[in-house]
Amino acid sequence: MRTTYTRALAELVPVFFPQLLFRLNDQGQPVFPDFVATIKPTTFAAGRVFGSGKLAPADYMVELAEGHIAPPKNLNIRTIQGLADERLFRFHIAQYLRRRAADWATRGFKETLVDWPALNARSKFWSDQQRAYWLNWQEADGHVSPPGERDATAERIMLRELLRRVEMKVIQENRLDVVVRLHTSLPPGRIGLAPWPNPPGDTRSDMPMGPNAGETEVLIPAGYVREAYDANFTLSPDGKRYIPTNTNTPTVLPAPGLPFSLVFRAEPGAEDRILRVASAYEAASKRRISPPAFGPLRSGK
Repeated sequence: MRTTYTRALAELVPVFFPQLLFRLNDQGQPVFPDFVATIKPTTFAAGRVFGSGKLAPADYMVELAEGHIAPPKNLNIRTIQGLADERLFRFHIAQYLRRRAADWATRGFKETLVDWPALNARSKFWSDQQRAYWLNWQEADGHVSPPGERDATAERIMLRELLRRVEMKVIQENRLDVVVRLHTSLPPGRIGLAPWPNPPGDTRSDMPMGPNAGETEVLIPAGYVREAYDANFTLSPDGKRYIPTNTNTPTVLPAPGLPFSLVFRAEPGAEDRILRVASAYEAASKRRISPPAFGPLRSGK
């Protein structure tokens, strides 16, 4: 391709999300060591100074955007999508419940599900872990990140603007109609159990670029798997937490199995093009299998 995703990131990260290059991993070390090796000592976080090169970070950004410096080896659309834990869920659920009750009141009905305590009291949970998760949301006092922590809301806004422009740049400069990729190379894990373990600083499972970019995407089944290797929880070496771990024990699934899909995306405003291409692939591949309770739609002819 004339313009790759990596090249688009190199040009646009310095403008829309330069904070990405200053991220630290769970061990407190820089996520992008190539960046650190090129810039002079710089504060990345409170009490954390890194840098063994000679360039000022601002000058590095210019050289990166102009293509005079190679981008960090691990700068890609997977590694940049690790976001801080968001806190707005606490706000949005409370707001939704209040507005929902007000809407019912205008129609003459009294809705008693009006807040977090009522929601949790009337909910059923599939595990103690899920119950604790929702009770923790109820007990949260605020939805603003504490001083000194990454701001999850700001990160999502900046990432959205960055990803939208990266996608548009790749599509338009390469004169593509749509972008097609594999949704995920792994079947979905069991609800409420261990997720797929990811390598440090990377993503093996579903990469939600479309949702994070605020773009429309269409998923069409490309096939089915009848055997899955579900991850398990194991106790961490320090004995303080459970971590997801791969297993070699297969789970055999009834026909047709779990679908794996192709994702069809285009730039904002081109949803008609996505639907045309995705529906043409679905009709030609004939891989979609209608659920027993939801048969094929009639054409209307």
